[in-house]
Amino acid sequence: MKKSLVLAMAMALRVTASAYAANPFSDVPAGHWAYDSISKLAAAGVIEGYGDDTFRGDRLMTRYEMAQIVAKAMAKGANVDKLAAEFADELDALDVRVAALEKKADNVKITGQVRYRYYTTTKRDAGEKKRKHDLRSRIFINGQVNDSWAYTAWLQNVQDFTNNIGDETTSFQRAWVNGRLGGVKVTAGRWQPKLGDGVIYDSRMDGVGIGYDFGKVGLNAYYGKPSASTKDATYTYNEDEKKWDIDGAWTTPYDEMFGVSLAAKFGKVGLDVGYDVFRDAQLNHGWNVTKDKRDGLLGNVGDDNKIFNVGLKAEVVKDLNLGFRYLHTSEKVQEADSKNGYVVDLGFKGATAAKPGSWVIAARYMDVGGMIPMAYTDDNSPMTVGAEYVLKSLKREGWKGYEVKASYTFAKNIIGTVAYYDWKGKVSDNKNRTFGGHLIMTF
Repeated sequence: MKKSLVLAMAMALRVTASAYAANPFSDVPAGHWAYDSISKLAAAGVIEGYGDDTFRGDRLMTRYEMAQIVAKAMAKGANVDKLAAEFADELDALDVRVAALEKKADNVKITGQVRYRYYTTTKRDAGEKKRKHDLRSRIFINGQVNDSWAYTAWLQNVQDFTNNIGDETTSFQRAWVNGRLGGVKVTAGRWQPKLGDGVIYDSRMDGVGIGYDFGKVGLNAYYGKPSASTKDATYTYNEDEKKWDIDGAWTTPYDEMFGVSLAAKFGKVGLDVGYDVFRDAQLNHGWNVTKDKRDGLLGNVGDDNKIFNVGLKAEVVKDLNLGFRYLHTSEKVQEADSKNGYVVDLGFKGATAAKPGSWVIAARYMDVGGMIPMAYTDDNSPMTVGAEYVLKSLKREGWKGYEVKASYTFAKNIIGTVAYYDWKGKVSDNKNRTFGGHLIMTF
């Protein structure tokens, strides 16, 4: 979409971007020339992104797609007479305009992403070293139900090259609808909330979320059941080594989840606060044990885990962003564990798929208790290139440590990342460090 067209359309609509309209697309950073205008158009429902939260503004648009945007803008009361004249043929027969345009503009869009990843993890105290080597493909299916509602689905295939066999899995990862009922924004189905900016929970959930904007302040709430992982893991106590051996996938140790959050944005400063409840959460985070089997372990006790968090983000100077988040949980895994936690983020510049040569350098320091990260995988984030091996041990006691990463856009829609992180258990002497990278292509 041309620069002059985006600005003209936003001015014609005369709408104000809300707190939840801010940064609607991952490839439109805050410093982008079209950031404010695109936020306004997205808030008004005139433009939409793709299933991977990208806008792809550099993609050439068909005349029918542009006419559809003009039709939506006209329906919102925008003065776009010149555009209407330009697309008069496409906007003919007004009584059937919207239906016809949606059909001609390919009502169902298919996009995708391919990620190659390699990393190694070392348990420094035990001298144990593991690696991960895989290729993940995702297909995003986007269907427009009507002017207010859309459907999105993910198909995912992962080829694991770690054991040189090429094990692979294919799954229907997510499927949800989103739209508006009056002034309320609704998301329902299997989708991915990022609670506490992803530190508390950043995986799949089966449920519903609602949001409402009050000017620069937005209110969000959700209810659902976790769908991030399976319950096929077994835990065997090793009498000789006095420790528990884990076989199989780690469990989702709670029955349901719900919460509410409030967010506001004032210029270049964003503030949010959230309260989340995980019902019947096993205090041992999935360890099927009793207290006498391991000193200090609270045991397999079902209770509600309640987490409060507050976050602050700000652009300190041009291209330099600082974030801070404080978290407090009502429960803990072990007596020596902590109920408190905090995360500090620092980032310079920004890498976007649409801008070759763009780059970012970022760092994060974390100090969290074992019951704060309920599902912290950061699966698609370049900040942590893969933390499965680390989290299988440290998530039962919490951890502290740092992460650093750098990303660079080699060509349009091709971003590479290298990352390193060094974590230590808050109760044990378990130390882990990971180094690796990935290359992501979108289409």
